[in-house]
Amino acid sequence: MNPLVLTIVISSLGLGTILTFIGSHWLLVWMGLEINTLAILPLMIRQHHPRAVEASTKYFITQATASALLLFASVTNAWTSGEWNLVEMVSPGSATLATIALALKIGLAPLHFWLPEVLQGLDLTTGLILSTWQKLAPFAILLQLYPSLNPNLLILLGVLSTMVGGWGGLNQTQLRKILAYSSIAHLGWMISILHYSHNLTQLNLILYIIMTSTTFLLFKTFNSTKINSVSSSSSKSPLLSIIALLTLLSLGGLPPLSGFMPKWLILQELTKQDLIVPAIIMAMMALLSLFFYLRLCYATALTMTPAPINMLTSWRTKLSHNLALTTTASLSIFLLPITPAILMLMS
Repeated sequence: MNPLVLTIVISSLGLGTILTFIGSHWLLVWMGLEINTLAILPLMIRQHHPRAVEASTKYFITQATASALLLFASVTNAWTSGEWNLVEMVSPGSATLATIALALKIGLAPLHFWLPEVLQGLDLTTGLILSTWQKLAPFAILLQLYPSLNPNLLILLGVLSTMVGGWGGLNQTQLRKILAYSSIAHLGWMISILHYSHNLTQLNLILYIIMTSTTFLLFKTFNSTKINSVSSSSSKSPLLSIIALLTLLSLGGLPPLSGFMPKWLILQELTKQDLIVPAIIMAMMALLSLFFYLRLCYATALTMTPAPINMLTSWRTKLSHNLALTTTASLSIFLLPITPAILMLMS
């Protein structure tokens, strides 16, 4: 892609998200979401491959539907209350419609069907942007609207997402689809606690972005898109394969890694709110997610290629000084001991 075009596209992505962050008027927020959607399409379609074209088309149609629903919710609310202010969501119908629109935008179950298919058609760099940066703007709206949203609907969406994310990833062999179902499950954890503790949602979102970025950057370094191809990583770079193993276990929420922190705090908060059944279901579904992360760990660090070469080879992955990977990997693994400090900063 032309560097000038790439600069414009990346700048538009940033502009759309910033507009949504700072906007208090419904039309300004909606405009930010639209700029965000339109800016990522050139990145998605730049491969000129039928699968990329299909993924871009599906993404555009889904996001356009969600945007239309969100605009309808904001107009209905303005008609009822006479206010275009984002936080003045007085109509329950408008609040429910806005929740459904934003759930469709980020890929919450049962509106998740587009996410695995779209992610499968993208390269790992664009998939990283879709899985991390594109979640920020919808969550900025949800974090402002949470007092007006129906908590029962949020819990239902959260539990369904953790179930779909756990069951859907079990039978996958494509890494991008596994990461898509992982994203759905993590989004379910975030949305279920939103009404009761929005600080925990923010913490979970930050940690999810860090861990997912690490995973995508590792797979990009290995140049792997399938479970079979990732099995050669241990012979190419033993150190990176160990980092990948720890990051995947952290994504699964295994102590003493960083990913355990948000799950532990969310289950604690749900039990405080007497939501015992949702907490039990989500904890059980976390075990399903952990199972397919363990499959990936086994393929990454505990298997060898069919014809191992017992000598130093010229094609061995050279450890480049990748600051982004180093930083995100460290944060993905070592944050659990400083949980009290993080909670103190959040309060």
